[in-house]
Amino acid sequence: MRTSFNIPDDVVEEFDRVWQEQDIDNRSRAVREAMLEYIEAHSRLEATSGTVVALLAFDYRHHDVIRDLHAIQHEFQDVILNTSHTHQGEWCLESLFCRGPAEHVRELTYQLRDFDGVRRVTVMVIRDGEG
Repeated sequence: MRTSFNIPDDVVEEFDRVWQEQDIDNRSRAVREAMLEYIEAHSRLEATSGTVVALLAFDYRHHDVIRDLHAIQHEFQDVILNTSHTHQGEWCLESLFCRGPAEHVRELTYQLRDFDGVRRVTVMVIRDGEG
């Protein structure tokens, strides 16, 4: 299947640099691998039930959303076991180590993604309800 996407030039340049450094055969293969990783990262938490152990990492503009983010984190303190915070200029990087019902971790993820000041939320499921 052939398709096209509108992607900013700087993102394409960086993507090309990375896949070429990784010795991947071509851009199409790199895009397929990236899409599969995206599917895995976003569908595993969706498909999980029971207790989950996960790491949520996100970056945001501190002054834009810090009070609201802290309020959300207090609402989910039953699943957030540990937090880490670092400053990167005007951006902050935060990680939340979570353990609890998959539904509750999913809801926390959705709420973090709702903030305009949060640039990206990455989820790594470490252990799902199966094991």
